[in-house]
Amino acid sequence: MRFIETWTPATLIATRDLTSSIREFLIRPEIFDGAAYPVGSHIDVAVTVGGRPETRSYSLIGEGDRAGYRIAVRRAEDSRGGSRYMWSLAPGARLTITLPTSLLPIDWSRRHYCLIAGGIGITPLIGAAQALDRRKAEFTLHYAMRSREDAVYLDVLATLLNERLVVHAGNEGRRLDFDTLFASLPPDAMTLFCGPMRMLDAARRAWTSAGRALPDLRYETFGSSGLLPTEDFRVRLADRGIEIEIPRDRSMLDALNAAGYEVISDCRRGECGVCAVDLVHIDGEVDHRDVFFSENQKRANEKICACVSRARGTITVDMLHRPDAV
Repeated sequence: MRFIETWTPATLIATRDLTSSIREFLIRPEIFDGAAYPVGSHIDVAVTVGGRPETRSYSLIGEGDRAGYRIAVRRAEDSRGGSRYMWSLAPGARLTITLPTSLLPIDWSRRHYCLIAGGIGITPLIGAAQALDRRKAEFTLHYAMRSREDAVYLDVLATLLNERLVVHAGNEGRRLDFDTLFASLPPDAMTLFCGPMRMLDAARRAWTSAGRALPDLRYETFGSSGLLPTEDFRVRLADRGIEIEIPRDRSMLDALNAAGYEVISDCRRGECGVCAVDLVHIDGEVDHRDVFFSENQKRANEKICACVSRARGTITVDMLHRPDAV
């Protein structure tokens, strides 16, 4: 397995509200040396949802902080419950977290970089901007949001970046045009992206349409972001004739495993494809929330990543025949 987790006890030191729906958390593990962590790092946090233990991933803010690990959590009512749990915590709460891990590698040999953030997706890119600024690299950060009132860390970024920060506020009519942006980039530019799934899909289409190599577009997404509302759905096991209810606050992977039908997994972020199972029949609609399958593969609806993807209605899966599993 590629994603090895090392868990450690920690304490919630402080919180502060950045907006009415986004709260910053300062978390300090018991053993902490204040060392910087790789750009794009995240930690997993053990949470309790509906009385069940689960985990959630949150990006770390900045290159490092001697006070502890800082994360920002957007409270989303249309979610699986992790944000509600985090918002219920008060300073002094005991937590269990993983050590920082980065899944957003940067090729530091490039001369030009483009950073793109959508909403709360700004969090992993703050450290990237700081690192690129320190290295005196040529880059621009494009920050898209509904309105400036919804944005976080704008003051920090404006002070650091000046004209290298481009704000795309929807209510100001300044929407981000990927085609125009990518056409303006030098040929060797690398782009780092973090944002919701719809935005990533648009960025990938524009990137490939511009004739650019897909590996030069590095990205992270929100594990809970999708094209359909998060709601209950049903999974029918083709080889057993059994149906299992998947609650809105639980992943298909966790529900199947809890019912005794083991699905192997690794990243639990929709990135590795290990948990993909075969789709046999769809009575409804599938919401592919992974970044492992291509757009063509998602349209084919032959497999589904059980860790993040969801559905509306009932889907039938075959968990025994998976010759292409990674």
